[in-house]
Amino acid sequence: MSDHGTTVREYDLFTPEAIADPNGFLHSVRAESPLSWLPQLDAYLLTRYADINAALRNRRMDSANMARALQRLTPAEQEELAPVRRSIEMWMGHTVPADHVRFQQLLKRYFTPAMIDRLRPRVRAFTHELLDAVTPKGQMEVVRDLAYPLPANVIAELLGMPVSDREQLQAWSRDILPIFGNGDLQQLRQAQRSMLEMHDYLRLIAAERRREPREDVLSTFVAAEAEGILTEDEAVANCVLLLFAGHETTANLIANGLVLLFDNPGELARLRDDPSLTPLAVEEMLRCDGPAGVIGRVTTADTEVAGHAVPAGKHLYLALMAANRDPDVFGAPDVFDITRERNRHLSFGMGTYYCLGAALARMETDECLRILLDRCPDLRPAYQTPDWLPTAPIGHRLASLPVTF
Repeated sequence: MSDHGTTVREYDLFTPEAIADPNGFLHSVRAESPLSWLPQLDAYLLTRYADINAALRNRRMDSANMARALQRLTPAEQEELAPVRRSIEMWMGHTVPADHVRFQQLLKRYFTPAMIDRLRPRVRAFTHELLDAVTPKGQMEVVRDLAYPLPANVIAELLGMPVSDREQLQAWSRDILPIFGNGDLQQLRQAQRSMLEMHDYLRLIAAERRREPREDVLSTFVAAEAEGILTEDEAVANCVLLLFAGHETTANLIANGLVLLFDNPGELARLRDDPSLTPLAVEEMLRCDGPAGVIGRVTTADTEVAGHAVPAGKHLYLALMAANRDPDVFGAPDVFDITRERNRHLSFGMGTYYCLGAALARMETDECLRILLDRCPDLRPAYQTPDWLPTAPIGHRLASLPVTF
């Protein structure tokens, strides 16, 4: 590859080997090439911890818009789906940095340690309710019965949605998912319909909050709107982001974390014997199989990346999942060890784009695991191999996770 520098090697993320064993594939890339080129995606790939840490703090890079599926469409189809693109472009993390910081500072008013403490009893109550529904059967499908509805209920609580509307909220979130993967045109049309329905629904709640503010995110947004800090369109769009991001990521963390425990029965026994290890176990789950395996960036100016000059306007994929298993930073990086100390994983990002909901995701997963292992002491997998679905551009998520107890 002469135009990208002689030492930048090309790789194909879509080989059967890369799809079947993403971590093994990324291990070999990291050993061979600090900066790699992905011709099918017209993008660079970073896999080393030091390079990704630097890229996350690089002021010459912006968050790349997540809606990859929309970029592959014909001009006519892109026009048809313009409303969903416009909405995503207002999302925090997908805007210009100044707008991102504006939303971030606003949400920091809400996402305080006191708010996390206030929500903890609700998370416990939700977890018990969900387990009450399945414990008489002695079995459940974790993704559907626990990992998905728990954070959905928490986010609904944050947004001030009535309990009666929460199943609808989960349905909307599932419909929106194809925008961020390899959704086909029909799925993208459904995603747009669901997103616009959700916008209408949130505008009704926002109108109620103007009349009668409460202690929820929408009330925070409505107050900021009155101060001229943001518009109603931005408020509604970012509520959709909070629903989606705060819900999908925590669901994946809980489900992936259980697979890691089942794959490592010694660590599962250790955690059962000593629940005080749960916070460390959650950090190790984030490191070994965190919900954001890869994130996108785009260069806004010429910059140096991993010792190479990269021009403005280039896309990069930052493989957090590879950084989190970099042997230069983590001893025995492929070993799942729930007592690992100084676990400096990058699963929530770093710098300006550090995940605002990190403390909430940690708390929900911590409470959920403590209650689940306490109430189901003989919890065990009811599958031969995990039901992984590949995710774009590399990685996986669980379609289902059957267990018995």
